[in-house]
Amino acid sequence: MSEQAPTLTVAPVAPGEATAGRKVFVKTYGCQMNVYDSDRMTDTLARDGYQTTDVLEEADLVLLNTCHIREKAAEKVYSELGRLRDMKKARAKDGRALTIGVTGCVAQAEGAEILRRAPAVDLVVGPQTYHRLPAMLKRAKSGERVVETEYAIEDKFEHLPAPDRARTRARGVTAFLTVQEGCDKFCTFCVVPYTRGAEVSRPVAQIVAEAERLVAAGVREITLLGQNVNAWHGAGPDGGEWGLGNLLRRLSQIEGLARLRYTTSHPRDMDESLIAAHRDLPKLMPYLHLPVQTGSDRILKAMNRRHTAAEYIALIERIRAVQPDLAISGDFIVGFPGETDEDFEDTLRLVETVGYAQAFSFKYSIRPGTPGAQMDGHVAEAVKAERLERLQDLLFRQQRAFAAGCIGRGIDLLLEKPGRMPGQLVGRSPWLQPVNIDAKGSEIGDIIRVRITDAGPNSLFAEATGA
Repeated sequence: MSEQAPTLTVAPVAPGEATAGRKVFVKTYGCQMNVYDSDRMTDTLARDGYQTTDVLEEADLVLLNTCHIREKAAEKVYSELGRLRDMKKARAKDGRALTIGVTGCVAQAEGAEILRRAPAVDLVVGPQTYHRLPAMLKRAKSGERVVETEYAIEDKFEHLPAPDRARTRARGVTAFLTVQEGCDKFCTFCVVPYTRGAEVSRPVAQIVAEAERLVAAGVREITLLGQNVNAWHGAGPDGGEWGLGNLLRRLSQIEGLARLRYTTSHPRDMDESLIAAHRDLPKLMPYLHLPVQTGSDRILKAMNRRHTAAEYIALIERIRAVQPDLAISGDFIVGFPGETDEDFEDTLRLVETVGYAQAFSFKYSIRPGTPGAQMDGHVAEAVKAERLERLQDLLFRQQRAFAAGCIGRGIDLLLEKPGRMPGQLVGRSPWLQPVNIDAKGSEIGDIIRVRITDAGPNSLFAEATGA
């Protein structure tokens, strides 16, 4: 999954809920799946009487939903826990209790080590067990320091409450929906197989039911999530084995659902049915996040990606042949152990060949327990920094060029939320760029026809055309 900046997950109290009682503050780090998990945790806690707050000082319970993809992400969590420790001590002097929990992938990877390094933490909860939060909190309140990082045998999604309509409506007109978790690919740089477990796909009926509930609550756009979302598979209602292409076709039949997206994909799982879905489904947006990590075949082999640069490029050409309007996004790692100047030049050549609308790029970060950490030939930090700067400069120029190419185009824009300026709303283009437009707040949730008038560094600007 692609990383994003830490976010605060806020699920406003639904009309009619009590305004007094326990409150929970959730801070979310990492990928979109963590955002989905945070929402489902607050849904679970709401059933147990917790309201969600965006004011840390109001909280009786603080949960840090963590990411373990990069070293800095994990260290940010420990830094935050230091601040919460001081807050907990100050609260205790006033006779007010504060419960602190760490959830997500750092919790899964480090378990009891978190309790050792951060004595203020009361519970540590892995991503497969958060449906047990209410029971764990009762144990924590009795004085036990709880660690729950075993993979649950039962299906956690069966034990989660259905998304509440009022809470879903308060979250907005777009939503994430996890359909697949875990990874069987074992890339040598990645901790996901160790923190999220083996690939597991949710059943068709369960996914469709959740999507229908989201749409009934006012959601217009759904993004399907998975560590390897295009590895999703399951038995369809027709008795056959379905892949993601079939699932997208079924979801596109939901009345009121206007848009579909999915992320993150692996090149090895991009089958013909899914490629055809990009040709056949108007609701499937012309955007694909397809990480490659490097353009060097030698480094791809060392990463255990099990495809070549030429195979990746050929795959993109096949998808663009059926959907010429496609915007490609990717992930890149520079400075993987053994990467030479020539290997890095191969990456630049691949980027030039593909042409990315946007991309995420990082210096290689050692993750304990992964094969990459034990490899020889680790690249000096100064070299990694120089390579990253060159790569990001190229990717940013491609992003700006793609955005400039949108100027003058007419598109359908889903209005999502208020913008920074009064009288302004923000939506997303079919290619996932933020688009700013003058519009009324009452139009949130509408899809309107607009013309792109300008492109900034990170967003587009548009005017309504009415046709």
